[in-house]
Amino acid sequence: MMKFISIDESSRVPKYKQIIDSIIYNISVGNLTMDQKIPSINQFSEEFYLSRDTVEKAYNILKERDIIMSIRGKGYYINRTKLISKINILFLVNKLSSYKLRIYNSFINTIGVTSHTDLHIYHCDESLFLNLLNKYKSTYDYFVIMPHFKNENLNHISYTDEVINFLKKIPREKLIILDNIKPEIEGEIVEIFQDFEDDIYYALKEGLSKISKYEKLFLIYPESAIYPYPRRILHGFRKFCMENIIDYEIINQVYEDMILKKGDLFITIEEADLVNLVKQIREDKFVLGKDIGVISYNDTPLKELLGITVISTDFKIMGETAAKMIINKEKGKFKVPFNFIERNSI
Repeated sequence: MMKFISIDESSRVPKYKQIIDSIIYNISVGNLTMDQKIPSINQFSEEFYLSRDTVEKAYNILKERDIIMSIRGKGYYINRTKLISKINILFLVNKLSSYKLRIYNSFINTIGVTSHTDLHIYHCDESLFLNLLNKYKSTYDYFVIMPHFKNENLNHISYTDEVINFLKKIPREKLIILDNIKPEIEGEIVEIFQDFEDDIYYALKEGLSKISKYEKLFLIYPESAIYPYPRRILHGFRKFCMENIIDYEIINQVYEDMILKKGDLFITIEEADLVNLVKQIREDKFVLGKDIGVISYNDTPLKELLGITVISTDFKIMGETAAKMIINKEKGKFKVPFNFIERNSI
């Protein structure tokens, strides 16, 4: 194996990175094959006059990528020859919802087979997020991040000081921020975002002719959700109602046996509330879309099938745009379209 490895002493590329790149290249061209044993850390460091720490760092990163594996008492072996990639991407999302999966799947379909993307979920937990980034900070070529966190009161926060400080350590050319507005980070990065306040405001404005036929508008906004929602949604909703002189109310959830009246229009965010609301409308013998209206936040294929009107980000475009900007090595920001999609429930 040693005859295939190349370490350039005059290169500015760190030695551990040269080891990684050389091993990956030789797997991709067939010089190294699956299950082939490779030299120990000590053997490698002695052969190329490198410190043991340098070789160990390279081997650890290769292990994290599942490119090599270690077998106790036997040594290191090539783990796979399907070397996907010249581009390795860490995709960090705050929750595993149908919306996030649509972004991820759109991203994967667009980025193609020339890259390898690892998906990790951090559940809006700052500590888990920071631990994942710290663990993999030297492992990936790109970091695609959806920043949504929660505080001790289960309220949504976009960033914390600790998160911002860590993001500043990631090279700008490697950082792609999705879904949320970026913090103040010097230098140009990729930013593909939705504006939660303006999005709901302008989407509801687009549907004003339909909305104004109802007597009262309700927003079902979960105050203490496990995965909290940006409060900017509330600001945009209130702004729309006040500017258009619409009677409104914000409630925490769809309660059992909630009092429904003809002329009510509800905006639901969580799918559980949508299901409970539609069920109660049917049980109370109201006609959906005529007596009582329903708008749901964020579209899904099921909502389309059921004819539920939605206000929604175009998640497909979000994922596609992120992948294309990586492929084309572009920088800058892109505001994702947010639409009012009228169906039979209003």
